[in-house]
Amino acid sequence: MNYTTNLSLTREWDKTFPKSEKVNHRKVTFHNRYGITLAADLYEPKDVQGKLGAIAVCGPFGAVKEQCSGLYAQTMAEQGFLTIAFDPSFTGESGGIPRYMASPDINTEDFQAAVDFLSVQENVDPEKIGIIGICGWGGLAINAAALDTRIKATVASTMYDMSRVGANGYFDGEDSEEQRYEKKSALNEQRIKDYKSGEYALGGGVVDPLPDDAPFFVKDYYSYYKTERGYHPRSLNSNGGWNIIGTMSFINQPINRYSNEIRSAVLIVHGDKAHSCYLGKDAYNEMTKNSKYTDNKELLLIPGAVHTDLYDGGNKNAIPFQKLVEFFKKNM
Repeated sequence: MNYTTNLSLTREWDKTFPKSEKVNHRKVTFHNRYGITLAADLYEPKDVQGKLGAIAVCGPFGAVKEQCSGLYAQTMAEQGFLTIAFDPSFTGESGGIPRYMASPDINTEDFQAAVDFLSVQENVDPEKIGIIGICGWGGLAINAAALDTRIKATVASTMYDMSRVGANGYFDGEDSEEQRYEKKSALNEQRIKDYKSGEYALGGGVVDPLPDDAPFFVKDYYSYYKTERGYHPRSLNSNGGWNIIGTMSFINQPINRYSNEIRSAVLIVHGDKAHSCYLGKDAYNEMTKNSKYTDNKELLLIPGAVHTDLYDGGNKNAIPFQKLVEFFKKNM
């Protein structure tokens, strides 16, 4: 099989976090089953011998690997894991045309393709592979764990269920047949406009300038994506956002239907002050309801943490990295 890998990969360090001297770093590429070539940063601990446990990291939804997924990957590599942080299909440095689209199927496949890649690395134990999904990729990570029996351990951090948010709106505030119909009608009208114009209109990333009356969760996102703390020029959320129709298929394609059949270990981590905490709590409840496999499932709430605190620690060391290390070492 021949797959095109003509990606433009930045070679200089352009992350939102400092480079660690404890790990080796390089750019790699791999392909998914749709033939899309994905770009990733690979981190491996220095001076470590033998086969390593490996972890693939992605998210948040609309972010790039130079932001918090890279921070997670580099930090876990410092603790002895071989890790990759990858850009999903259609975003960042990864391939896929048109740009700025999302798909419940293809983005779940992106995680599985990462497992393919890690499984064949000479210094990786293919029986010790895990994944970390952040924000919207937390929900997709759970979906991948329900489908891919090679995944031995999954962390969903400050997770979103993008299908639920797409269908019901934030905080389930649009959960009616009438509101869904209006939303779908508007999106399908946009499809005609895009088809006529020959290009896909962007929906806009995080609002800028920030209105004085913006809800807290919007201010929370602004504080990360639109400031030096987390801004990156390739990040959708820092700039023009997804295409208006880019995420519409999530509306009627629930991603976590069989989460209570996951046999491998899953840890859901959420800040108890996060606007999205209800999604993590409900995901844990759905995953453990009527399940035979609850002994290795856990919900960890971080006191005082808001949604983006689990992106980069929020200057309060909110990301429980030691807990993550213990979780993966125990379950992989």
